[in-house]
Amino acid sequence: MAPPRRDDPGRRDRIIDACLDVIAEVGVAGTSHRRVAAAAGVPLGSMTYHFTGMAELLHEALSRFARTVSDGFEERMAAARDRDEAVDAVVAIIADDLFDSRRSLVLTHEIYTLAARDEAFRTLTEAWMARSRAALERHFDPATTRVLDALIEGVTIHRALDRGPTFDRAAVRDAVLRVVGR
Repeated sequence: MAPPRRDDPGRRDRIIDACLDVIAEVGVAGTSHRRVAAAAGVPLGSMTYHFTGMAELLHEALSRFARTVSDGFEERMAAARDRDEAVDAVVAIIADDLFDSRRSLVLTHEIYTLAARDEAFRTLTEAWMARSRAALERHFDPATTRVLDALIEGVTIHRALDRGPTFDRAAVRDAVLRVVGR
C-alpha cells in the first residue's frame, strides 16, 4: 500500500518565494533546484513536479517580484490626489518603497541582467515599465513620465552600486521637482 499523499497546497508558492530568497542570496547564476528545494523545505522532486525547468521557475519567481513592486507603485500613485501629492508619492517610491532593501535591489538587477539576454525576461521588464508609466501618467504627461521612470531606475542602480553617500530624501525630491518642473 502506498503511503498517503501529503496535502501541501501552498508548496508551489513556497517554492517561488524560496527561489526569490535564493536569487537574492546567490544570484541567478547560483540558483539551482537543489538550493531552492532546501530553502523551501520541500523534496527535490517537487521542483520538477511544479515547474518544467529552472527557466520556468525563475520566470515565475521574478514575475511575482515585479508584480509586487508594481502593485506598491500603483497604490502609491493612485493615492495621490493632485500634482503635489504625486510628487510626494514619487519621492516616497524612490526613497522608501521600491528598493528599501538590499534584497529588492539585487532582485531588480537580476531581472535587468536576464532581460538583456533573454526575450522572455525582456517582456517581463517591459510589462513592469508599462505598469509604472501608466501609474505615473495619472499625474504627469508621457514625456515627463518616461524621464521620471528613468530617474527611478537610475537611482536604483546608484543605490545598488555606489559606495558613496546614497541619495537622501531631499536630493530625491529636488531631482523629481527638476524633472516635473517646479
